[in-house]
Amino acid sequence: MGSEDKKVIDQKIKEAEREEKKALRKRQRELLKKEKVSFFADFKKFITKGNVLDLAVAVVISTAFNAIVNGLVKNIITPVVTYFTSGVSIDEWKYVLQEEVVVDEVVEKAEIAIQYGLWLQAILDFFIIALSVFVAVRIIRKAERALNAKEIAKKEAEEAAKKAEEDAKAAEAKAAADAAAAAEQAIRDEFYANVREQALLLREIRDNLKK
Repeated sequence: MGSEDKKVIDQKIKEAEREEKKALRKRQRELLKKEKVSFFADFKKFITKGNVLDLAVAVVISTAFNAIVNGLVKNIITPVVTYFTSGVSIDEWKYVLQEEVVVDEVVEKAEIAIQYGLWLQAILDFFIIALSVFVAVRIIRKAERALNAKEIAKKEAEEAAKKAEEDAKAAEAKAAADAAAAAEQAIRDEFYANVREQALLLREIRDNLKK
């Protein structure tokens, strides 16, 4: 194979690569055009997504849950604490820095106090809410695991089988590619061997003609 033939082959390969790149860019532009949607269609898709609906449900449930926790604190826990503190509610606990001064039913000096009872009430509310959420989530997770145990096992088995099938296909494809490469190399070696034999034969003929 001469140098000119190699140049022609290289040129054809480059032209084929350029055509392939052009086709790929054209395909990408077509896909981008298909993905373009109008504003209202995009908005409709957004508001109907599962995440938005889940968020709305979560807000409603959290509001109801907050009412339950507030009822637990105000109607059950606070009365018990008030009973053991001689009828003084937690949110009424305070440290007075300046007493209120009233003259002729007119407040001349307002009371100044550190309302640490309200702060303790907020801390108590926080811990009760955190504990309630933890217990609820724990119960829900246990229930989900119990209900979905069979489905999870089935899904894991399907995923394992799918992975094994993909690995087998990959191994088969690799073996086929290796075999094709080996066959191509054998053809190439045979071609070059024939070229060498022809070259030797031509040299012998040339030498014989010189004689």
